Amino acid sequence: MPPVYRSALPALCLSLILPCAFSVQAADPAPATPEKTAEEKTLERQPLPERSQEDAAALERTVPAQEQQRLQAGSETFLALWKPANTSDPKGAVIILPGAGETADWPQAIGPLRQKLPDADWGSLSLTLPDLQSNAPQPRIVEAPPPAAETQSKDASTAAPIEQVAGGEGDIADRPIAETGEERLKADAERIYARIDAAIDFAEQQSVRSIVLLGHGTGAYWAARYLSERQPAQIDKLVMIAARAPAPRPDLSELTTQLKLATLDLYYKDKVTDQNAAQERLKASRRLKESTFRQIPLKTLPGNSAAQQEQLFRRVRGWLSPQSAQS
Repeated sequence: MPPVYRSALPALCLSLILPCAFSVQAADPAPATPEKTAEEKTLERQPLPERSQEDAAALERTVPAQEQQRLQAGSETFLALWKPANTSDPKGAVIILPGAGETADWPQAIGPLRQKLPDADWGSLSLTLPDLQSNAPQPRIVEAPPPAAETQSKDASTAAPIEQVAGGEGDIADRPIAETGEERLKADAERIYARIDAAIDFAEQQSVRSIVLLGHGTGAYWAARYLSERQPAQIDKLVMIAARAPAPRPDLSELTTQLKLATLDLYYKDKVTDQNAAQERLKASRRLKESTFRQIPLKTLPGNSAAQQEQLFRRVRGWLSPQSAQS
């Protein structure tokens, strides 16, 4: 071998060995801090705020501070909007329950009524209701089928009963889902009832003579259900506006027949579904020997929201204070 190649050989070998040594060191780094498990990461995640909480936070930035009240309902606090009556001798207070997806200052019914009632000698207390968990879609848990090898090993004598059981799996799977739905509905009711209780306590602190519960949309359902189950002595009247029950609840006719206090049922007659449900409530009330149920149809006024809200206010004011409405 020529001398030039012999002198270059050690350098060539060194150049091949050094990268291998560095790669071995890089493959064995210092032990790093173990990553957190998926369970630990899940526990660290903060629950997302409810939509109603986000809506309340938005109202806190726009509604005058003197109208805002933070009320305590169990372990929760919630926003309520209070406007006292514009008189030295108020007739009472109206507790307003918005419908699903509505805020305490919703532009249809809720906001206009809470703003106008104080000029009719009634204080208004509009509540923020929690999100309904009973309306949230629930996943269906289905047991995975057995492996194919295990299925093939079954003989014909056992295949028939297995097929019969499989045919009833839908019924079995539905039972826990139905129970969970009822539990969620009860949990929703307890949260809403706690907020109504807090509103009643606040209204009593204002030394009002009368307290009225008013619900719009699904808020009317919760108001009627609360009065039916709790029967509080502090509430004198109920007003239901465009009432509807949270899906898939039945109509309100069963609840309204259980109420022992004066009830006003306002509905929009040009909405077919609302009119049909209102007719069922009216028929149910007529089957009672003594009924304090009164129903009044309204008309929607497309393109004239201000007039429609004024129509609604006049109907509510006229029923709450018939003498002042005539004057």
